[in-house]
Amino acid sequence: MEKDWKLFRKKLGGWQESYMDRLIEEYKDILNSDALSSDKYWALRKKIYDDYKSPGVLARDVSRSNMLWILLGLLRDGAITMDDLDEFSDELKEDIAQFMK
Repeated sequence: MEKDWKLFRKKLGGWQESYMDRLIEEYKDILNSDALSSDKYWALRKKIYDDYKSPGVLARDVSRSNMLWILLGLLRDGAITMDDLDEFSDELKEDIAQFMK
């Protein structure tokens, strides 16, 4: 598990940057829509508020004991896929698969 922890810490920042890049494109789509300015504002405000709660934006309490939960949250929110976990141990991937059922 120590190898998984080191790998997780190494990859988390990059995963978050990639996820936020995607979110910014979604924000641009909202702003560039033909909706009324007030509708764009409220849609953007809601989306940013909802996205802020995602571990793809802000992973709280990053620790070994929370690593599995953060990974599950990243997967749930589409910040990563199972392919992103290829380098992790089979044990960790099996644990994740069990929770994803």
